[in-house]
Amino acid sequence: MRQIADLHIHSKYSRACSQDLTLENIDKWCQIKGIDIVATGDFTHPAWFKEIKSKLEPLGNGLYKLKKFASSSDGSAMLTMTDSSAVGTKFILGTEISCIYKQGDKCRRIHINIFFPEISDVEKFNEYLERGGYNLKSDGRPILGMSAIELTKISLNINKKALIIPAHAWTPWFSIFGSKSGFDTIEECFGEYAKNIFAIETGLSSDPPMNWRLSALDKITLVSNSDAHSLPNLGREANVFDFEQSSYDEIYNTLKNQDKKKFLYTVEFFPEEGKYHYDGHASHNYSVTPQVAKKNKNICPIDKKPLTIGVLHRVDDLADREIGELNGHIPFKSMVPLQEIIAEAFEVGKNSKRVQEEYFNMIKKGGNEFKILLDLSLEELKKITVPEIAEGIKRVREGKLIIDPGYDGIFGKVQIFNGKERKKFQQASLI
Repeated sequence: MRQIADLHIHSKYSRACSQDLTLENIDKWCQIKGIDIVATGDFTHPAWFKEIKSKLEPLGNGLYKLKKFASSSDGSAMLTMTDSSAVGTKFILGTEISCIYKQGDKCRRIHINIFFPEISDVEKFNEYLERGGYNLKSDGRPILGMSAIELTKISLNINKKALIIPAHAWTPWFSIFGSKSGFDTIEECFGEYAKNIFAIETGLSSDPPMNWRLSALDKITLVSNSDAHSLPNLGREANVFDFEQSSYDEIYNTLKNQDKKKFLYTVEFFPEEGKYHYDGHASHNYSVTPQVAKKNKNICPIDKKPLTIGVLHRVDDLADREIGELNGHIPFKSMVPLQEIIAEAFEVGKNSKRVQEEYFNMIKKGGNEFKILLDLSLEELKKITVPEIAEGIKRVREGKLIIDPGYDGIFGKVQIFNGKERKKFQQASLI
């Protein structure tokens, strides 16, 4: 049975995140998106963990589901237990940690995703951090003055099946391979615990073929997640599994063993759309390819200061072979979120009323976003939306689009139609 999993999101308690990121809303939007398994995010935050414990119930397999709410006689909300067979979205206990520390005479800033199967594991983990004097209340993604090695040791001592996955592995500022403060190898970062790192998260600005250029990653499973800071961004990247029965152990073993029968593919951003793909300076609206940056010694020609080195450049620096090919690796599909396709077809902002109305109309008719993007035929798409949107989805599937690459914190701009094509569709709709 196909199971789509987004293993890296945040809650309303993380900085720069929507206050709409509640467990109830996450559950609802996962059904809109077609996400079967989602991380809780932020389990180190005391208030969020309290909600996790009170609002989620265990499924007995290391995953959890939302308890259902009902109204009491006085109108207040109360929890009711539901039939365990009626499982909606399944939650996995996961969080992102920001480790900032010094190693090798260099300040390291590494974001790491941690997963546990049991509430008691999280309680032990949080208690350890609190005893160490770490402030867990300030941010859902806490900053710890702790090395990746120490964090991994603590996690595995609590549960030997703790999953440790470096987050958005290539972004410049906060990642294992980042150009600003990262490492060149997994071994350099995790030391003796490198053998316990089974997977890395590619991030929005890289895709599998870029990572396949490093032979050192051949034995590492590549995962893709949304890192969503708002509800509509859930599932913008995801993992597609084939599980008879979903469980924590199934996820753990599939990633550990690179099980290609159970890990069908990842759903990816086109990496150019990520906000750190090219090199550049956002303050000057200046971006360049790695080749041009290297020719200019990585210096901005406008202010003569060092450029923010992007993901494409960093991959090129560490790569030991040319563009990677699907050679025994887990495949992938590149997609553009549905709201962005609608916005491009209508030539309006994705948060506009017109886009939102069409999006939810399509969800109502098509089932969920992933079903629309991945499964429906062109003829089926034409029955639930206007021709230009159906054609837009088709072109995205075929990779027939133009992207102005992102750089230095600015997302890339996707273009599916040119002006003449869009006008042609608009005129046809009037006939």
